[in-house]
Amino acid sequence: MEPETPLERESTTKPRLFIDADVLFAGAASPNEHSASNLLLRMAELTLIEAVTSTQAITEVERNLQDKMPKALPAFQLLVSRSLRVVADPDPAELAEYAGLANPEDLPILVAALREECSLLATFNVRHYQPGHPSVAVLKPGDLVLRVRYLLARLSGKE
Repeated sequence: MEPETPLERESTTKPRLFIDADVLFAGAASPNEHSASNLLLRMAELTLIEAVTSTQAITEVERNLQDKMPKALPAFQLLVSRSLRVVADPDPAELAEYAGLANPEDLPILVAALREECSLLATFNVRHYQPGHPSVAVLKPGDLVLRVRYLLARLSGKE
């Protein structure tokens, strides 16, 4: 029997997704608690999904919040501590193996998602992750909420 791919595994386990900085920022800065970005973070906080991000993404969001919305920074840091597993950025050797699969500035995010076996990647910049990698589905937050909802329904047997 062949080993399961990450996309096959997601149908039998809690969904594991990687969250890009733009989605984290939108979730932290959104005045709407029902936005897709915020909803993904809340699902992670409730442990319905496993959400992963990288040091690079956290640093970017903290810098942008500090510049644009400094009062939101403490709430963001609390949300991160409650809902995300933050992993180290890939080293240059890891990046070299996947060169050309995403825009150079976004390649570390894709490689970190691959390394952490995240079959889903949430971003508003889907085109930055082209041509991408077959093991990672890159989706906008709204599309990802729908996918997670479907996967959770399959886990509970309520298709």
